[in-house]
This record gives sequence, structure tokens and C-alpha cells, in this order.
Amino acid sequence: MGAFLLRRLLQSLGLLLIVSVIGFAILHLAPGGPLSQFAAGGEMTQADLDRIAEQLGLNRPLPIQYLEWLWRMVRGDWGVSFRDQQPVLHIIGSHIGATLELMLTSTLLAMLIGAWVGILGAIKRYSLFDGLATIGAMIALSIPTFWFGLVVIYVFSVGLGWLPAGNRYTIGDGSFLNQLHHLIGPCIVLALVSTAVWSRYMRSSMLEVINQDYVRTARAKGLPERTILLRHSFRNALLPMITITGLHVPTLLSGALVTETVFTWPGMGRLFLDSISYRDYPVVMGILMFTAVLVLLGSLIADLLYGVADPRIARG
Repeated sequence: MGAFLLRRLLQSLGLLLIVSVIGFAILHLAPGGPLSQFAAGGEMTQADLDRIAEQLGLNRPLPIQYLEWLWRMVRGDWGVSFRDQQPVLHIIGSHIGATLELMLTSTLLAMLIGAWVGILGAIKRYSLFDGLATIGAMIALSIPTFWFGLVVIYVFSVGLGWLPAGNRYTIGDGSFLNQLHHLIGPCIVLALVSTAVWSRYMRSSMLEVINQDYVRTARAKGLPERTILLRHSFRNALLPMITITGLHVPTLLSGALVTETVFTWPGMGRLFLDSISYRDYPVVMGILMFTAVLVLLGSLIADLLYGVADPRIARG
């Protein structure tokens, strides 16, 4: 297990390095550059722009800028925002809580509904419920997240007035119930695709398990169907879902970016788009690396849990 974990860690570090190189190059080679925000007003002279470039280190060769940024990041200094003049880690820390809240609640909702639909679809294979669940999953996977978010706002906020149209809480009322009320809309939107994915994978996994010999043997012994389902079928069907959960982190993050923008949710997704529009490269690179760490950490945890559940993988 130690060698397995070490190998995964080394692979993750290599991937992080590749992500940092590609991200840094794309940002700095894109048209405009970080100085465009200062030159937009037309009030600064070229001498002023050159002085700002010298202060920010933007006049050095690109490889030197990358190495200096990488060395500072390794030491824990992720830079200072061009826009707010605050440390990047502080800015990310003030927004990560909202994103994690949205991701965790939507994941929990998707897992509960998706697992229930998948199990019931496997037990009642080719039934009316299974057919409707399959059609519903295909529709959910086809609906754009931003469009579904706008529909939820139009119907339940503008039309019926049941849900808030955006933000994390009402100004002046930060109570738990108020925050929960604001969370319902974006949570449902973000959980839509995840629910469809979970239901399909759970159905396939359950169909594979319930046809195994040990399940038929348990039925032959006269065990109650509920016991067979919960103690034998469901627990073994969850093993492949461990990997799915880890690999589903990128989908959640990309969905959170769109959902946070539609619902003006103050998370990392909205911060990422705002930072790109402002050419705030330190914040953009910080969010990019932080997101890459979350994705690789999710995959690493999934591999580790799967290795514990199935020792053959750890020895492979």
C-alpha cells in the first residue's frame, strides 16, 4: 500500500507541474495581458505602464516569470491580486467555503436520489419506472446547466416567488434557514447532472452484482430480499462508485462555475470568471492550481479507498 500511495503522489505532482506550465503560458500569451486593465482608461503614459511592469515583474522573460512564481508558490506565497492588492490565498480562502458548501450539498443530494433511482431501476429492470428513469437521465445529461438555472430562477423565483433569485443569503439576515433557502436553487441545478450520472452507474453496478452466484445462493438459503439487497448487493455495488465519486470532481467544479455565475453565488467559480475578465493573473493561477489540487486529491482518495477495498489494485 505504501508503494501504491507513493506512486500516486509522484504522478499527481507531475500532473500539477504540467498544469502549472500550460496554465501560466496560456494566460501570459493571451492577447491583452495584465497591463491592459491599467491602460484601459487612457490616463497612463507608457512610462507609467513600464514602471508598473517593473514593479510586478512583467518585463522579465516568461520562463523567468514562471520559475519565480513557482518558487514563491512552493514556499506558500501565491502572490498578490492585481485588483484588490490582497494575498491570493486570502481571496481564495474567503470564497472556497461557499463553493464547498454548494458542491457537498449537491453531491449528497445527487448520491441519495441517484442511488435510489439506480437501485430501483436495476431491481425493476425494463419496467415503466426503469424506462422513465433512463429517459429522465438522458434529458438531464442533455440540458445545459446555465439554461436550467435560468429556468429555475424564472419559474420558482420570478414566477412563483418560492426561492431567492441569487446570492448566498439576504443582506441583514444571515441565519441558517435563510442561507438554506438560498441554497435550494443552485443545489438543485448543480445536482441535476450528477444525479443522472449516479443513477446510470448505480443501475449498471447493481445489475452486475445481483446476477452473481453469491446473491443467488443467498436467495436459495431463504434470506429475506431486503437483507440480500442491503447486506450483499448494495455494499458490493458501491465499490465502483468510489472511483466515480473521485473522478466526478472536475464535473462538479465546472458545473459550480456556471451555477455560481447564474445565481451570483459568491464562490470560486464566480471569482474565477471575474478574475479572468479583469486580467487578475495571480488569482486566476491560484484558482487554477487550487482546483487542480482538489481534482487530483479526489482521484487520489478514490484510488486509495479502492485499494483498501480491493487489495489487488494496491499490489498491481
